[in-house]
Amino acid sequence: MIDKYGRTISYLRISLTDKCNLRCRYCMPPGTVEKKPHSDIISEEEIISCVKAAVNLGIKKIRLTGGEPLIKKNIINIVKKIKSVQGVEELCLTTNGVLLSKLARDLKSAGLDRINISIDSLNEEKYKYITGGGNIKDVLEGIDVAYKTGFKKIKLNVVLIGGFNDDEIEDFANMTIDRDIDVRFIELMPMYDSGDFDKNAFIPYTVVLDKLKNRNLEVIEKDGGVAKLYKIPNAKGNIGLISPVNNHFCSECNRIRLTADGKIKPCLHSSDEINIKGLDDIQMKKKLEEAIYKKPEKHDELSYTSRSKAHRNMNQIGG
Repeated sequence: MIDKYGRTISYLRISLTDKCNLRCRYCMPPGTVEKKPHSDIISEEEIISCVKAAVNLGIKKIRLTGGEPLIKKNIINIVKKIKSVQGVEELCLTTNGVLLSKLARDLKSAGLDRINISIDSLNEEKYKYITGGGNIKDVLEGIDVAYKTGFKKIKLNVVLIGGFNDDEIEDFANMTIDRDIDVRFIELMPMYDSGDFDKNAFIPYTVVLDKLKNRNLEVIEKDGGVAKLYKIPNAKGNIGLISPVNNHFCSECNRIRLTADGKIKPCLHSSDEINIKGLDDIQMKKKLEEAIYKKPEKHDELSYTSRSKAHRNMNQIGG
């Protein structure tokens, strides 16, 4: 389906849960996290109905997110059912990787095509700090198992945080040399509640190019996503730069989002939400059409002093 600004909307991101086994400081608010009752969370049947309705409107790519999608007990069954929907050309998943070593093979067998893994530091203590107690060894093991299982083009998502991990840019870039793994640096977004990060944490994507200026990076054509792509000469993987803040890509945005409590968000940074929970197939399709029609041309300015208008934290929306 084409929206009113001429963009073909072909990508649906589905948050399976707002719960997580980590507490990343830019994703979840400090203090107690509100837990929604099970009855408020979209069911497996409603997820599949939404996918079918979305495919009928031209959606071809589905991504499962959270919170942390791998904590869902029925995650393998959800993957199998979505993959069996005719018209789904690509099924992806974004995870923090903590449980990936245990589930990678089953996910592959169920039909999952690609995996993105969030990892914001390679340093054990820094990783523990940013995730609220996570163990980097679990994630690195998950990456290794996923790679050996045969997942192609694994992507590592690194949120750029000034004064925290900008000294690790070259270490992350080196991970692309020997294995066909992409590392994508993503600007920190000033969400509804950005935790304990000050103004200096919000650095532009160009910092990566500055840090790697002696590596003779080659410019690579985009692969259909929003990342600007580069490659270290002779490396097997790519380096991607994603700039939602300093050089937004709204004119190329082809996605809508479904939150874990059944709300369609036409734009990540808008408070507009359309409920589809409890609807039948026909009603659900109409609401998806409405969401695509309501997709704004662009989001409002994002900066340290101009926060996202999403009115939710990232764990409540889906990464």
